[in-house]
Amino acid sequence: MSATTSDAILERMMALHPKIIDLTLDRVWALLDALGNPQNDLPPVIHIAGTNGKGSTQAMIRAGLEAEGKTVHAYTSPHLARFHERIRLAGELISEPYLTEVLDECYTANNGEPITYFEITTVAAILAFARTKADYTLLEVGLGGRLDATNVVDKPALTIITPVSFDHPQFLGNTVAEIAGEKAGILKRQVPAIVTRQTDDASEVIESRIEKLGCPALIQGQHWDAFEERGRLIYQDERGLLDLPPPALMGAHQFQNAGTAITALRHLGFGETACEAAAIKVSWPARMQKLTSGPLLDLAPRAEFWLDGGHNAACAQTLAETLQRLPSRPTHLICGLMNTKDVAGYMAPIADHVEGLHAVSIPGEVNTLPAEDTARAATTAGINATIAKDTRAATAAIIDNDPNARILICGSLYLAGDILKSHA
Repeated sequence: MSATTSDAILERMMALHPKIIDLTLDRVWALLDALGNPQNDLPPVIHIAGTNGKGSTQAMIRAGLEAEGKTVHAYTSPHLARFHERIRLAGELISEPYLTEVLDECYTANNGEPITYFEITTVAAILAFARTKADYTLLEVGLGGRLDATNVVDKPALTIITPVSFDHPQFLGNTVAEIAGEKAGILKRQVPAIVTRQTDDASEVIESRIEKLGCPALIQGQHWDAFEERGRLIYQDERGLLDLPPPALMGAHQFQNAGTAITALRHLGFGETACEAAAIKVSWPARMQKLTSGPLLDLAPRAEFWLDGGHNAACAQTLAETLQRLPSRPTHLICGLMNTKDVAGYMAPIADHVEGLHAVSIPGEVNTLPAEDTARAATTAGINATIAKDTRAATAAIIDNDPNARILICGSLYLAGDILKSHA
């Protein structure tokens, strides 16, 4: 097969399997075997699962490791503006030539067999990681854990489970306990496991799995804790207490994410320098990110723009808490969601914190929730909602009534990605 760009190969990969999501590891194992099993040649792996906080926690761990001069591979999904964001090789985003090379090699080795887009691109990332020297590999689960394409490392250095909540029931289960069981599928026998504070249902499932596998456990509330005190990040474990600056990422939930990252760094033997860097040197777009330039700001120079890609009820709850902490200012939402999400659950926590909502469909996404449905759910939750053609039209309508508004674009990482493309 010949192709000149990674985009051309990625487009062909989309046709290899009719389903976007089809959870099984059989196809992944077959392709890895055809490539010589590169998953066995990775630098020490830290594997991260959970419903919320995976990406932020991974970014914090990477910031801490890099502050100590370590080189780090990192895999995350989905991307926001460019596919290359998913694969970071020894600290740098994968180059276009090398991405094209490994994608082409995986496509050829797969030999036309059915495989999902996420599976084959995950294998491409693993192949690139195995062939590039680094000190650590950070793997973020795409969906679930037990049957996720990243769950192919027999003996990671560390596994992490961030908060588990109700999400993707059509794939993971109809209860938080069932979903937690899927997330706990990344746990490996006698491999240390870090677990953030969970609901009782999730905690029971995860801790039972930890006990069964004999994993050395580092559980929040039992072995470590992290919280905000007078604007500082306070961390405590069996080794002592750290008094650190607050996380650079906004939101009360980031104190817990920082605590999770610090637990990982301390377990790996790093000291306060790495722990502080995890909090203050982290960067992670579309998590209550303040926009400072771009066409929307040109349209509304007196408005304040924020971008958040959280997309479930738990994310909406943390979003509501974050809005409460911001200086008082009329807040208007521009919201687009995917049709796989709990829309009512997303709207309920934020209803009391916003002046109104302009619903949009997500550009280019076949699984977008129609703007009409988003507006209907918002209205049911008590939010004054209307429909807009796109984010530009929504912005124009908002500033027509309030030029100084706070405008929060939210509801989906796919919508956030569309915004970041236009603001690059």
